[in-house]
Amino acid sequence: MAASAGCGAPAGGAEVTDAGSQAIVQGKVTREGAPVSGYARLLNSGGDFVAEVPLGADGGFRFFAAPGDWTLRVLAPGGIKADRQVSASTGEIAELDVAV
Repeated sequence: MAASAGCGAPAGGAEVTDAGSQAIVQGKVTREGAPVSGYARLLNSGGDFVAEVPLGADGGFRFFAAPGDWTLRVLAPGGIKADRQVSASTGEIAELDVAV
């Protein structure tokens, strides 16, 4: 089991290999090819905070989301902040890699 950070979520999000009946948003955050530490947040279409996970040792994150459009927000040391748009669909894994 992955270590957890202050928010209680497993770093990088819970491990999954098949979306099944879920809508999953996952990926990695890197800077110049190296993993980034920090947090990934999921914001709904209105910009409201929904969930947060600490980035894994590999810069990875994973969210089980409702189907629809989302904003992934990366917050990392050094004032790094990046927003990316992503759509989640039931039974699919939306891959989103973020270079900051």
